[in-house]
Amino acid sequence: MRAAVLTGFGAPLTVRKVPEPEACGGEVVVEVLATCVLPYTEEVFSGRRNYPLEPPVVPGPGGVGRVVRAGPDATRLRVGDLVWCDPTVRARDDALTPDIMLQGLSSRGEGGARLARHLPDGSFAERMRVPTENVHPLPPEARDDPARWSSLVVYAIPYGGLLAAGLQAGETVLVSGSTGNLGSAAVAMALAMGAGRVVAPGRDRDALGLLSDRFGRRVRTVGLTGDEDTDRAAMTTAAGGPIDVVIDLLPPAAPSAVTRAAAMTVREYGRVVLMGGVGMLGGADLALPYPWLMRNSVTVRGQWLAPRTANVGLIRLVASGALDLSADRIRTFPLDAVNDALAYAAAHGGPFDRTVLTPRVA
Repeated sequence: MRAAVLTGFGAPLTVRKVPEPEACGGEVVVEVLATCVLPYTEEVFSGRRNYPLEPPVVPGPGGVGRVVRAGPDATRLRVGDLVWCDPTVRARDDALTPDIMLQGLSSRGEGGARLARHLPDGSFAERMRVPTENVHPLPPEARDDPARWSSLVVYAIPYGGLLAAGLQAGETVLVSGSTGNLGSAAVAMALAMGAGRVVAPGRDRDALGLLSDRFGRRVRTVGLTGDEDTDRAAMTTAAGGPIDVVIDLLPPAAPSAVTRAAAMTVREYGRVVLMGGVGMLGGADLALPYPWLMRNSVTVRGQWLAPRTANVGLIRLVASGALDLSADRIRTFPLDAVNDALAYAAAHGGPFDRTVLTPRVA
């Protein structure tokens, strides 16, 4: 089969023949129809993001495909089934604190690195090997547009964060980083989950306008000035009431002061979920006042990716129309144009822009 291989950081991907993956017990081989190229992918492959990825490797985080082979312990999956492959792989020998890897992109700690060495290759290939528990059947309508459904990898991240926050219907959510690719997905996700109002701060006026046009009155946009006190007051005013949940999805280049300004808008007994990259490339730590946290009983938690159980709920939200993907802007590239896809994704990382690689034709 053919695959795009990262031979070393800073080198372009090379499309070449590689051995066919084989499914052992607990694994499935999937023919890859569509996989999303995240806007920051080029930063990872160049080495600038310093991700613990070990070349040579076939990269690519999950995707939509057809089952080719399944291990003997798969009781419901059938050859030809259309499926979503969740890239978040967890070790099976510790249910409480499992080691985690993001297949074809990243890992956490030495345990995650060991897991990545066992299952290194991702979805920038005609076929990929995936743990059985990471393969989820898709509804029949997904066959009409697998490229659009491959953006589940983007929506899964804020979905995991909002589940971690225990978001309830009618609550007000503030999305820090709302004008970015992940942040705008968080706005859509919060509304799909029943948020009564979403506060969307940002500097990009065009992106803020896009959010307002797409979602109407349930979204209140705020233009940020860079002054922490001024911005916090503006976000609080825009909410028109208590802010129940703050979710931060800012990229590594963002200053921690922006995250702090957003976090400190949350109400007494409110919840703050940190999912972005602030501090990953250096810079000041996030400093939240101890007395404010304690006296207001604020919960602050980190959340990396989404739990495995989130996949079924996410697929149902899209299938029901509660999460509408129809307005997402999809640009597809064949496998041979993978380097063009990386460049395009880097240049088109705005709200609801999706760059998709299509290794096999549906």
